[in-house]
Amino acid sequence: MATLQRGIRRAVARFSRSRLFRRFGPTVMPPLERVWAVLNRGGRPLSGLLVPSLVLHTTGARSGLPRSTELMYCPEPDGALLVTGSNFAGQNHPAWSANLLAHPDAVVEVGRRSIRVRAELVGDDEREAVWAFIEAQWPGYRGYERASGRTLRIFRLTPTP
Repeated sequence: MATLQRGIRRAVARFSRSRLFRRFGPTVMPPLERVWAVLNRGGRPLSGLLVPSLVLHTTGARSGLPRSTELMYCPEPDGALLVTGSNFAGQNHPAWSANLLAHPDAVVEVGRRSIRVRAELVGDDEREAVWAFIEAQWPGYRGYERASGRTLRIFRLTPTP
């Protein structure tokens, strides 16, 4: 079973780095995630069928309003979660990353569990090590950074009491 899962992940990873996905993903994926959330009664995000996924609940950087977005994450051994602002390799940082910079206290839903977290932007001193860790789980993911032409924001979401 683990071999099948690795094979599926590799195929999905390859497709998710394609120009086709980067072009249509930002338009197609959010509505699909919303429909799936209704059908699934707020359970695991659609993307969570293939990769570890969460729903990030933030406070809008400018509006102060509640915001939610579905993201892939990489779990760290100590329980922290890494999320990367790839934005489908777009030229701009995703809005949720600005929200975390302005309001680092957030909530994530992993499956049906809600977890309070504090976000910290990964610093330059550990950036390469964190990228190596992410790519060990999701090979080729750093290609989004090269394709976007910007330095992607990586956040460590640490559970808080």
